[in-house]
Amino acid sequence: MRDDKENIIVDLTFKFSIKVISYCEELESKKKFVLARQLLRSGTSIGANAREAQNAESKADFVHKFKIAAKEADETEYWLLLCRDSKSYPNPQELLESLTGIQRVISKIISSSKKK
Repeated sequence: MRDDKENIIVDLTFKFSIKVISYCEELESKKKFVLARQLLRSGTSIGANAREAQNAESKADFVHKFKIAAKEADETEYWLLLCRDSKSYPNPQELLESLTGIQRVISKIISSSKKK
């Protein structure tokens, strides 16, 4: 299923992963290792699953990969909200805003893929 055309969700999630890495490095510099590791795993997994979906073996496999990406996005949102609401953590508002857009796109991909 993969081709070399521009792919909005793959691009969005890749850029998001880069931002997550930078934010996690900032957390680690403040010795916030536990949340940094959790966030790094879930935040970068969104893009990994979106990319993996591009090589899906079937439509069901494609939808399944995006459902996993949606779950990882929800988990990422949880960690970011914890950071946002904890006084000693840097504000992740930009990441939360980017994530909302990604979640909308993933939701649309899942719903439109099920209709076809």
